[in-house]
Amino acid sequence: MKRTVNTLLILVLAIGFFNASKSDINFLDKKVAIIKFETEIINYGTIEQYSDGTKVFTFINEGDAPLTITNVKTSCGCTVPSYSKTPILPGETGEINIKYDTKRLGNFTKTITVMSNAQEGNKILKIKGKIVAAK
Repeated sequence: MKRTVNTLLILVLAIGFFNASKSDINFLDKKVAIIKFETEIINYGTIEQYSDGTKVFTFINEGDAPLTITNVKTSCGCTVPSYSKTPILPGETGEINIKYDTKRLGNFTKTITVMSNAQEGNKILKIKGKIVAAK
């Protein structure tokens, strides 16, 4: 009886071990998208009020699966993003355009959250600068 229980226990452990190894191998074979930005912070510097507040974040898909940006959120309504809804294939580049409302005076720092299917999940980008009165 004791021998049967020991044999059964070893069999259950062996099956569990091989199942765990198989799923780990499948995880390593899974293709993923990797988003890599040229820069994660854009400094507008000192600009005049009512000037063009449009800047571009450029990125590349360094993964081996198509990259899909699902949403881009900003920290306030004064920053408006636009981006391509089509998947970015591996090795290709893409852009996220940001338009900041330059009618507000003073220093600013805003965040842009990029949501995608990339391996690292959400990516936080920043814009900053100072707006002075037009001469």
